[in-house]
Amino acid sequence: MPARSEAAGQVPRSIPPRQAPHGGGQPPQAIPPGRPVRASAQPVRPTPVRSAPRPAAGGNGRGGSYPAGALASGGRGGRGGGNIRIRKGRVAGVIAVLVLLAILAWPVGLLIWANGKIQHVEALSDAKNTPGTTYLLAGSDARGSGGINDSTSGARTDTIMLLHEPRSGPVALISIPRDTFAEMPDGSGGNKINAAYSYGGAPMLVQTVEKLSGLTVDHYVEVGFGGVSGVVDAVGGVRLCLDYDVHDVKSKLDWKKGCHVADGKTALAFSRMRYSDPTGDIGRAQRQQQVIGAIGKKVADPGVLLNPANQVGLADAGLSALVTDTDTGIIDIARLGLAFRSANGDDGVTGTPPIATINYRTPSGASAVLLDENQTGEFWAKIRDGEYPAGEKIGGMPGS
Repeated sequence: MPARSEAAGQVPRSIPPRQAPHGGGQPPQAIPPGRPVRASAQPVRPTPVRSAPRPAAGGNGRGGSYPAGALASGGRGGRGGGNIRIRKGRVAGVIAVLVLLAILAWPVGLLIWANGKIQHVEALSDAKNTPGTTYLLAGSDARGSGGINDSTSGARTDTIMLLHEPRSGPVALISIPRDTFAEMPDGSGGNKINAAYSYGGAPMLVQTVEKLSGLTVDHYVEVGFGGVSGVVDAVGGVRLCLDYDVHDVKSKLDWKKGCHVADGKTALAFSRMRYSDPTGDIGRAQRQQQVIGAIGKKVADPGVLLNPANQVGLADAGLSALVTDTDTGIIDIARLGLAFRSANGDDGVTGTPPIATINYRTPSGASAVLLDENQTGEFWAKIRDGEYPAGEKIGGMPGS
């Protein structure tokens, strides 16, 4: 063992003071008081500050114990920071659940309310189903809101549209001129198709259209065009186009050539006008399609569709103008709206059946529209099977 140097009064530099070896199990000798101690040649490294280890439950890390509940409350003077965070998390969770329930409950409640506003009538036949889904829309401006008329006797349909959604292919919206000559299903012979409602109400109108087209009607909807005014105003007006000036006394339509945003009153007159239209009922049917298509586009606007006030206004105005068959509810009406929008879009098919003449005379001498019997069979088959090209305009005036 190397000896200490008494003259120098220091431990040899090669051996740190706390690690100097000692023999025989004897402890190192203490340095006498008053004797100067020189710093070790090795630098003193600062001890890093470390976080104290988390004490086990029931202890404070120094051999003592925490007061009851101190650990659960965060151990900081009893402030209870952990409990506050837990409570805030629970409150936020409850609020999120309530918001979700409100979001879900609103449309459900709206649907229930809206479904209760629909008027129903017996209409459908027992004809064998045909492929796809077919809607028959019958409309009249004879009543301000609701169905075709308060009583069936003497009532006529001013508008007859067949909306067909095939299993594959484009959706088609076909306007059948109200003066179309057709065979009545009761065996009474031929007459204008709009007379069917007068003779036998909605059921006879459905059967007459089925006999004419070969398509089985799945949903029947009466539209009171008097209710169009309220719907148009509910969506803030619609943009309509007509390529000639009109001053029609009966419909009270005053129109300057071109496109304009129409309010409810103007849109209704636009739908009614026919005496100033060179194509008569055919032109009116086309304008009615334009009005309904414009409403569909406006309703699809998220600013209109997602506004609760607009939803209630639209449902109230629209449903007050509708009567459906007993099996058709609000969900079917929504599907009808989507199909109608599709038919009036770039991928839909619109028009009329093939027309032979608009100057046909019935056996009683009345003026009527006669369909081209050489083309109508193939026409309705292609509508049924979705074989017309998307975007095609079909039928119309003879020779057009």
